Amino acid sequence: NLGVTLNLKTIAMHARNAEYNPKRFAAVIMRIREPKTTALVFGSGKMVCTGAKSEELARLAARKYARIIQKIGFSAKFTEFKIQNIVGSCDVKFPIRLEKLAFAHGQYCSYEPELFPGLIYRMLNPKIVLLIFVSGKIVLTGAKDKQFRKEQDREQDDGSQQ
Repeated sequence: NLGVTLNLKTIAMHARNAEYNPKRFAAVIMRIREPKTTALVFGSGKMVCTGAKSEELARLAARKYARIIQKIGFSAKFTEFKIQNIVGSCDVKFPIRLEKLAFAHGQYCSYEPELFPGLIYRMLNPKIVLLIFVSGKIVLTGAKDKQFRKEQDREQDDGSQQ
């Protein structure tokens, strides 16, 4: 939250790497190279930053966008920074039998290959969603913080105390 109402047309006219087409989308799309990210800047002063490889880089990028908007002449402040979604991906390097997985874990899965080629696996703890593809590629999404890593650390601690 930048804490100020913004004139998006002014931002689009004065910022580099900014595009604004109000008929298509109600935000200015801004990009920076380092860290390589994209920001959606709304007239309300709210901003969404995507593409950062870590929480630290996301914070740095958001600060840079706020600074760009300040230099244009708005009294923007950098407040209420919050991680909304963490996305990760991996390749297990072997094919996955999605039908078998869906059958074995039916209560957590949704697999309709005629609608989407991947199996959607909704984990409960931690509360994340995995998109699993027959190729062995997996996309993890929905984490709000490093809860998955924290969960693994807890399990390792429990194992070493026994």
